[in-house]
Amino acid sequence: MAQTPPFSRFEWMIAWRYLRARRAEGGVSVMTWISLVGIALAVFALIATLAVRSGFRAEFVDTILGANAHVTYYNITRLNDAGEPERLIPDYLEVAERLRAVPGVTRVAPLVKGQVLAGGRGRNAGVQVYGMAAEDLASLPRIADPEMGTGDLARYGEGVSIGAGVARMLGLLPGDQIKLISPDGAKTPFGTSPRVGVYEVVHVFSAGRYDIDSTRVYMPFAEAQLFFNRDGMADEIEIMLADPEDLAAVMPDLWRAAGNDGLFQTWQDASGAFLRALAVEDNVMFVLLSVLVLIAAMNIVSGLIMLVKNKQGDIGILRTIGLSEGAVLRVFFICGASVGVIGTLAGVVLGCLFALYIDPIFALVNGLSGGGVWDPSIRGIYYLPAQLHWDDVLTAMGLSLFLSFVVTIFPARRAARMNPVEALRHG
Repeated sequence: MAQTPPFSRFEWMIAWRYLRARRAEGGVSVMTWISLVGIALAVFALIATLAVRSGFRAEFVDTILGANAHVTYYNITRLNDAGEPERLIPDYLEVAERLRAVPGVTRVAPLVKGQVLAGGRGRNAGVQVYGMAAEDLASLPRIADPEMGTGDLARYGEGVSIGAGVARMLGLLPGDQIKLISPDGAKTPFGTSPRVGVYEVVHVFSAGRYDIDSTRVYMPFAEAQLFFNRDGMADEIEIMLADPEDLAAVMPDLWRAAGNDGLFQTWQDASGAFLRALAVEDNVMFVLLSVLVLIAAMNIVSGLIMLVKNKQGDIGILRTIGLSEGAVLRVFFICGASVGVIGTLAGVVLGCLFALYIDPIFALVNGLSGGGVWDPSIRGIYYLPAQLHWDDVLTAMGLSLFLSFVVTIFPARRAARMNPVEALRHG
C-alpha cells in the first residue's frame, strides 16, 4: 500500500472532527476550551508584563537622561583657608572648556547646588536649588519642554523655575513669589545668619519624575553664586553625551581632560542599584510567567489524555483499516498543537492590545476603583508605561508554541502505540 505523506489532508480532517466533537459524541470540547483560554491568558500575561517592564525601564532612564547630567564632574575634597573640607571648582570655566572639547560630549554646564527651605502662601518645603545658566537650562529636554511646563522660560533670568511638585506643595503659580532660606548665609561676629531671598516664579516644569518635580528649583547661575557664597566658583559641572548608554567610549577621554583634580559620577553610577534591581526583577518575573505558560500547556495534556481514552475504539478501527502509528500520532499531535497555536495567537493579540491601549485601560481601572491606584510618590513616575517590543512578543510566542508542541507529543505517542486489539476491546 502506498505511504501517504505526513500531515495529509485526512489527518487534519480527523483531528478537526475530534476537536469540535461534543461530549455526547465522545469529545472533550469543554477541556479544549479550558486549555485554549489558559494558554491565551498565560501568553497575554507574559506579553503584558514584558511590555510594562520595557516601558518602565525606558521611562525611568528617559527621565534620568532628560533632566539630569549623564556625567557629573567634581573636584577632589580639599581644605580651604579656614581648614574646612570643600569640593568647589574655582577654575570651572577652564575645566568646562577642556571637557567640552572631548569627542562625544554635547553639552557642559557649570552648576551651583544647595539645599534650602522654600516658602510660599504660608507653606514650607525643603528643596534643592540648581544654579544654572539660562542657555544650559534650555538645553535640558525634560525641563524646557513647553508641553510639560507653564510660564515663560525666556524670563528665567528674572526669577526661578520650580518643579510642578514644589508648586503644588507651596500653592504657587507663575507670577507668584517664592521665598528661599539658606542656613549658610553671611558670617557675623554672632555666628552665621541665614540668607533669605525672594524670587518670582517665572516657570513651572514637569520632568516626569515625582522626586525631581517635588524637590527641584532652578536659579540663574550668577544669582545662585551670590546666594550660596560661591563667588567665582561652581560646585560641579554637568556633562551631556551624544550616546549616554555608551559611557565606556567617552570616559577615558574625560578622565584625561579632567586632570588630577577631577572625579566623575555617571548616571549609571547614581542609578545603578535601581537598574540592577530592575534587571533581577525582570528575570524573576519572566521565569515565573514562563511557569504559568507551562501550567497552561499542561491543560492540553489533560484534555488530550481524555480524548485518547474516549477515542480508543476509533483508534483501533483506524489502525485496523491501515493507518500507521505515525499517522495516529500526527492526528492527536494536531489536536493538541492546534489548541496551543490558537491560544497563543489569541494571547498575542490580547497582550499587544493591552500594551497599545494601556492608557485608556488604566484610566478605566482608575475610574472604577475611585482613583488612587497609582501613587507617583511611591512609584516615582506619574503613570504606568508600556513599550511593545517585537522581540518580546516573539519570545512569548515561541515559548508558548514550544511548550505546547512538546507536551502534546507524549499523549499523542501513547495513542499511536496503542494495541489495535486492546483498543477495540476497551473502546
